[in-house]
Amino acid sequence: MVGGGVHRAPGPLAKSLPRVQVRKSTWPCPLPTLMIMNTTSWFLDIPSRVVGDRVVGSGHPVYVTAEIGINHNGDLGTALALLDQAAAAGCDAVKFQKRTPEICTPRDQWELERDTPWGRMRYIDYRHRVEFDADAYATIDEHARRRGIDWFASPWDVESVDFLEQFDLPAHKVASACLTDDELLFRLRATGRTIILSTGMSTMRQIRRAVEVLGSDNIVLCHATSTYPATAGELNLRMIHTLQGEFPNVPVGYSGHETGLQTTLAAVALGAVFVERHITLDRAMWGSDQAASIEPQGLQRLVRDVRVISEALGDGVKRVYEGERAAMKKLRRVPGVLADEPGRLVSVS
Repeated sequence: MVGGGVHRAPGPLAKSLPRVQVRKSTWPCPLPTLMIMNTTSWFLDIPSRVVGDRVVGSGHPVYVTAEIGINHNGDLGTALALLDQAAAAGCDAVKFQKRTPEICTPRDQWELERDTPWGRMRYIDYRHRVEFDADAYATIDEHARRRGIDWFASPWDVESVDFLEQFDLPAHKVASACLTDDELLFRLRATGRTIILSTGMSTMRQIRRAVEVLGSDNIVLCHATSTYPATAGELNLRMIHTLQGEFPNVPVGYSGHETGLQTTLAAVALGAVFVERHITLDRAMWGSDQAASIEPQGLQRLVRDVRVISEALGDGVKRVYEGERAAMKKLRRVPGVLADEPGRLVSVS
């Protein structure tokens, strides 16, 4: 027994577990190494969540969301064109942002003037300019149904949740900036819909509080870094494993704001079951999120490679594939053994 204490005879459960040998490694530093001594594979059973007609979780295809956000710059035609690009690339959903400008814009910033594509205007007027009304979202809803792709949004205030509830959405998203807004989180929980929670610009204590408010039984956590664009050194992708360990009953995904595709693909390889990236028709377009967004060709490559990696990860059970048997017969000089099942070996010549 490791750690001292009273030694007891192993019970039936302990006898059924794989034997483990603990030894010290010598490189690069002496750390305990666990070696499984039989052929049983053990997996962390991460619960799944339902988003529309898709299942999000370990063992299911990665759910890919293309964040349109406000990259449409208030133009419905641009929003529909972005939706078309996401559908053509094979994304599962597109996501928008919904705000009530008078609630989400600090009062002392209303009168500040800002240069925009529509001329110089007050900041509060700009915030209204990039919001869609109910008729525009109805058009988006109908277009998404025709294209066979889901849509949802991140509401930034309670009134926006009420606005979005008029549509039959598969989920709601909590933006990283809203993670500490308990009133908003309680309202989102009351909808009964799956909630996707981004965790950028937040401490672990704040994340735990948000999970407590939302409840852990109907959420998907997304690791995120809220720098636009984020550098590789800021991404800290191992946080995916940290969140998996901290919240073992919650699926964990990744919301990326970096440039390039490699690190998002690395997040999938690390176990992210949900990925989200901002998209744009042209990164040179006006707007604060454009630089951290993916253009249509990049989006197609991202979805393609996410699907390949998801399939290639497999289930972790070691097996001899049928495709290997011809090579084994041709190349293996000494007859070997295949583990047919734990405790029984079958000779193969």
